[in-house]
Amino acid sequence: MSPLRQSSPSRFPAPGYNPAGGRDTAARWLVIADTHWPRHGPALPGWLLAAAAQADTILHAGDLTDPALLQVLSDLAPTWAVAGNGDPGGDPRLPDRRILTLDGLRIGLTHGHLGAPGAPTPRRAAAAFRDDGVGLVVFGHSHQPLFMRAGDLWLLNPGSPTERRRAPRRSAAWLAVAGGEPLVNWLGEPAAPGT
Repeated sequence: MSPLRQSSPSRFPAPGYNPAGGRDTAARWLVIADTHWPRHGPALPGWLLAAAAQADTILHAGDLTDPALLQVLSDLAPTWAVAGNGDPGGDPRLPDRRILTLDGLRIGLTHGHLGAPGAPTPRRAAAAFRDDGVGLVVFGHSHQPLFMRAGDLWLLNPGSPTERRRAPRRSAAWLAVAGGEPLVNWLGEPAAPGT
């Protein structure tokens, strides 16, 4: 499987989608990390705020930098976050890791900076949930978007919506579940002309 996989658009639920008609039953979670807010200005990118307003839930994989961002995001959708290496310590709203469930899939949420020094970030993130029976680990830290399967475990790093570093663009991800498997669609800043 390629390390940067996108689920087929025909399988990913659009907002309001319900093949049987009536109320939408497919949950859509917005996954973000490494916002480092407000270092890059007083507001988050418009494309990210628009997505957050459509989300059923927001997962933030750490490095909010200012815990006030939790309130900004929570005003748009229920938000779960963890602490990153750039977050102030001691905030009970920002543990080092969390376990959540989306449509029957157990999800581990961590930043990815803890664990064996020098180990790759995906390996450290996965190790944080080694004995917890999760099917997906969401993490950040590297700012590099990644969605891949490692054995029985799916790994998702949404990248960063504010600091692309070596990534092709600033990014976040939509997460849904179908048949017990995670589905991911990437979103992000518009591509620069000529790219």
